[in-house]
Amino acid sequence: MSDPSCQKTKEEVKRELIRQGVSVAGWARAHGFTAGQVHDVLRKDLRCNHGTSHKIAVLLGLKNGLIDES
Repeated sequence: MSDPSCQKTKEEVKRELIRQGVSVAGWARAHGFTAGQVHDVLRKDLRCNHGTSHKIAVLLGLKNGLIDES
């Protein structure tokens, strides 16, 4: 069962990136995404249940989940 206390809010993720001195574009490049894809996850009210948005949300800590690399 997932632990919702481990999940971050979008604002927490943005503050964490700023604290680390990492831009959204830089984080995106480092993880193989476009800046637009990451901005969409952070700005829009996406469910992030499938595909790229799901992977971004999990990596950013916005949601608990598994990433299928197959």
